Formats: sequence, C-alpha cells, structure tokens
Amino acid sequence: MAMAEILDRRMCKARAASVLRGAQVPAVRATALYFGLVVVLNLLESFGSQLNLFSSFLSILTGLLTIVLEAGFILYCMAIRRQEYAGYMTLFNGFGDALRIILLSILRGLFIGLWSMLFVIPGIVAAYRYRFALYNLLENPQLGVMDAIRMSKRQTYGYKTQLFMLDLSYLGWIILALLPMLYYNQVLSFRLQAAFMQAGSLEEFLYSYPPVSGAVMGFSALTWQ
Repeated sequence: MAMAEILDRRMCKARAASVLRGAQVPAVRATALYFGLVVVLNLLESFGSQLNLFSSFLSILTGLLTIVLEAGFILYCMAIRRQEYAGYMTLFNGFGDALRIILLSILRGLFIGLWSMLFVIPGIVAAYRYRFALYNLLENPQLGVMDAIRMSKRQTYGYKTQLFMLDLSYLGWIILALLPMLYYNQVLSFRLQAAFMQAGSLEEFLYSYPPVSGAVMGFSALTWQ
C-alpha cells in the first residue's frame, strides 16, 4: 500500500472549528441536549437498580438507547460537516437504523475486547482500527456491518499513530469535558437519587425537584427554538 499522508493537525483543527461555526443549531446546545439525555438514561438505570425494577432489563435497555443516541450525535456532526441542516431532532435519527447500529457496536466491542486480552496496547490499536466503522455505516445505508468494519481497517491503515496524536492534542479539552461527568458521578447522581427516592415517582420527581424541572424546561425550550 502507498505511504500514508502526513496529517496537518493544526489545519484539521482550524477547519473543524470553522465548520462548527457554520452550524445552524449551535453545537454547544446540541451537545448539552445529548449529554442531558445520556444523564437521564443513567439515572433511570440507577433508579431501577435501587428499586429492583427489572434492573437487568433496564440496564440493557438504557445501554442500547445510549448506543443509538451516540449514533444520532454522530449524524448531527456529519450533517454539519456536509453543511446540511442539523436540528435537535437529528439526535434521534439513529433509531431508524437501530438494529445495524447496535450490531456494529457489539461486534466492534467484541473485536476490541479480544485484542485487549493480549495486552493494553493491542486493544488501543484495535480501537483506532475500527474507529470509522460507525461513520461508514451511517454514511452508507446499504453497507453491511462487516463491510463497514473492513472499510475502517483500510481507512486507518498507516494513520493510527497520527489519529492518536490528533486526539492527544485535544487532551486539555478532554480533561475539561470530563469535569462535569466527574461531578455528576461523585456528587450530583447521589443527590438526584435521594431526591427521587423522596419523591416516590418519576413524574413527581421531574416536576418537584428544581434543578431537574429547570433542565427539562430548558431542553424543551431549546428543542422548540
């Protein structure tokens, strides 16, 4: 195969920032909505575990919904890249192809897991090898799951190290993005769970707990703008 082209990381990042500025629906708001939906799913899973309400089933269901929502967020990003309109409802477009998305996620996780059994490094390499599989699947509705995986292997041949370095250049932003999740895991989730247990029902909890009711109304306002 031909030698891989050297990526200009600075130019790639500048181009990405320029594309994001052209989004009709600001990426910050869409990302906040996506994050909020994932938090709600995590809370439902946590509440189900505490109340023993089909905890295993609920855990699997929320996990699958999270996978499909991730695909919807990628569709939102891909639409921006193509300079197409991407609204808040784009986050739910993955549900139209949920079976293939879930199957791809399972196979990708299986392959990465098998490579990780050899050592940590092969697992990381495998993660980069299959990095574009979901993008390929979403961009080509007629493409098979294994074809999307094989295509990703060809696309990343010779580029894995460069992709890793590109990710590393965002390390500061990655750490900053992790702070809200750390706060949620260590503080907010416990407060929300306690408030839910006190409320007694999900409906009462949503409308009686001020931070959550405010978030629900805020997301509703964003969606209808």
